[in-house]
Amino acid sequence: MHAVDFEQLAEIELQKDEEDLVHLGHEGTAVNRPLQTPEVHLNHPYYDIARHDIIHVAGDDNFGRKVITFSCCRLPPCHEIDHVRLLEYLKYTLDHYVENDYTVVYFHYGLNSRNKPSLSWLQSAYKAFDRKYKKNLKMLYVVHPTNFIKVLWNIFKPVISHKFGKKILYIKYLSDLREHLKFNRLIIPQEVLQHDEKLRASQKAKLPSCPAKCPPPRPPLPTQQFGVSLQYIKNKNSGALIPPVIKDTISYLSVKGLHTEGLFRRSASVHVIKDIQKSYNLGKPVNFDESDDPHIPAVVLKSFLRELPEPLLTFGSYQRILEITLVENVLRVTRCKQIIHSLPDDNYAVLKYVMCFLYALSQESISNKMSASNLACVFGLNLAWPQEGPPSIDALLPLNVFTELMIEFYPQIFDSRTVPGECLP
Repeated sequence: MHAVDFEQLAEIELQKDEEDLVHLGHEGTAVNRPLQTPEVHLNHPYYDIARHDIIHVAGDDNFGRKVITFSCCRLPPCHEIDHVRLLEYLKYTLDHYVENDYTVVYFHYGLNSRNKPSLSWLQSAYKAFDRKYKKNLKMLYVVHPTNFIKVLWNIFKPVISHKFGKKILYIKYLSDLREHLKFNRLIIPQEVLQHDEKLRASQKAKLPSCPAKCPPPRPPLPTQQFGVSLQYIKNKNSGALIPPVIKDTISYLSVKGLHTEGLFRRSASVHVIKDIQKSYNLGKPVNFDESDDPHIPAVVLKSFLRELPEPLLTFGSYQRILEITLVENVLRVTRCKQIIHSLPDDNYAVLKYVMCFLYALSQESISNKMSASNLACVFGLNLAWPQEGPPSIDALLPLNVFTELMIEFYPQIFDSRTVPGECLP
């Protein structure tokens, strides 16, 4: 079959998909957008594209990789958007993360004959993303795939590498995302949520469609480490301030990870990380010497911080942290110190323990390539996030600036406050 035949078939399948949506009760028209959508400032370099809320950064997945979402239902008609600028904006967003592992969630619902970019544009767009974008992309989740997607896959097969093709995972229902991502931190358009409900109703599916309908969580185990508060862990560990996971991982990395190039930038085997988390939650000992891979305890440490019910820097400090870039450079260390010293004792002790290690790690950046700035890009969103919804793209710079200050100026910021029972790595 010639390429032109595939293109004609793609058009036919897209029309069929639109007819199916009408049958389900959706005609592809926009509805009110969720209130939690982050505000885009007028001075944004790509405001003309960003204002449509097509692309978002949605925190990390279950393995510490940044999540970028793309929502087709937010695409305006072709005559109302510059697709060249759209591609530039997508690359602009990814450029913040391509040096580290990341994932993309593509919400296909809402693509129709009025807003669909041309196939030639899609092909040129794929070619525009060179190796630096594809290398660290660990997973591309295609949510609500249709026949059009299958036809499109046949069109792109000649130019898509086998290695890249293995990174694509089709997600039939939104509930299937929960095992891979922090579902409640995703910004999912209302149109997509409603479409998901219609799809499941049409298939008489019994799975829950949203967090509100999920069964209540099981009470944590007495030995639970992941997903519980610092206070819970402290009470179950005879009042010890530093959780065992943090103490074990940092103790190992302080001896065998300081000179590991790209530490905290790489992911590790999903199954290995899950097994380690399970062992910790069951109170079983974990021996990182068995794997002899510093990237494993590094991922475990990030996972622990990310799964805290409240971030280490607390919800109450979040807005003050975002205002750090409004402070004059010469006063930023002082402001950072004020915020840090206002934290609860438990949070302060654990944060000091982690920052002490990251400071030592940054001092070996000649060999490990992890300067304070590089470490800040990795840890920023693992230490602070908003209480409702994911952080906006505009929040990333102040979060990283604040984290870099804590690492680079650790001796000055953490020098004058002690907490009874605290210890250093």
